[in-house]
Amino acid sequence: MQPFDIDLVYLWVDGDDPKWLKKKEQFTGKLADRSEENNKGRYVNNDELKYSLRSVEKYVPWIRRIYIVTDNQCPEWLQGDHPKIRIVDHTEILPEEALPCFNSSVIEYFLYKIPDLAEHFLFANDDMFFNKALSPDYFFNKEGFPIVRLKKKFFGKWHYRLKKLIRKRLGQYISMVVEGASLVEQNFGKYYSGIPHHNVDAYVKFDYRYAVEHVFESQVKKSLSSHTRMYGDMHRSAFLYYSLAVGKGDMKYVGRKESNRILVHKHKYADRINKYQPDLFCLNDSQRTKDIDRERIKPFLEALFPEKSSFEK
Repeated sequence: MQPFDIDLVYLWVDGDDPKWLKKKEQFTGKLADRSEENNKGRYVNNDELKYSLRSVEKYVPWIRRIYIVTDNQCPEWLQGDHPKIRIVDHTEILPEEALPCFNSSVIEYFLYKIPDLAEHFLFANDDMFFNKALSPDYFFNKEGFPIVRLKKKFFGKWHYRLKKLIRKRLGQYISMVVEGASLVEQNFGKYYSGIPHHNVDAYVKFDYRYAVEHVFESQVKKSLSSHTRMYGDMHRSAFLYYSLAVGKGDMKYVGRKESNRILVHKHKYADRINKYQPDLFCLNDSQRTKDIDRERIKPFLEALFPEKSSFEK
């Protein structure tokens, strides 16, 4: 029996919703482009959430409650009155000056404000999946601290510094991660060169809140005006680096057999799963993905998770 409740939080958006698209276009002046921060893959809906929830019911049924954070939307296939599910609108947790928000990084800062969220929670994007039966101690140690999964990089802290010398500018996502790691080094004297495994992460609400409201308060406030993703925003991985630096997290380096990032535009999905048999996997859409690549997603997920969950109508 697990000693504490664990909830699961998703971010979800239906980027095909005409009403949402109109709001985004009115506010940002554009629908989508081929940039890292505003490409179609950031918002397109391939029904991944439906299959991710199937993986939850199959492999981690001990999850107490599931929160789906959205912008005044709800999946049409979702059983809205399911006792385990709650839709959380951006207006419930985000400060007014951040609204409307099309920036996942900013939305993530305020997850701890979800009403009735358990002290221990997992966070996932809708393109992340459980692929094996996993127990609570896979995510939290016996003290209740999160197990922080990172991917090791050659040359440690010099990996991206060398890349920056060659490329002049790192990609937006990795820039945010590296800047967060540098802030932790400045404040706590510890640098973590491993990068996020890009999969389901574990958090403790008290420490998450403290990181947002105190440790990184100025960075969070600066990003509130970033209604879409921008260079200079802070990634939530900084909260995990902080937890490690103050002894409130267990670091674990992982490979593809534990946590697998499948690139939608590049990999053969089933071959990748069969080869590595990962505990967790992510179907990572990006600016390199074409619609013809996305057509492979649903057949793959339907084959992997064919049984409807109780979360569906």
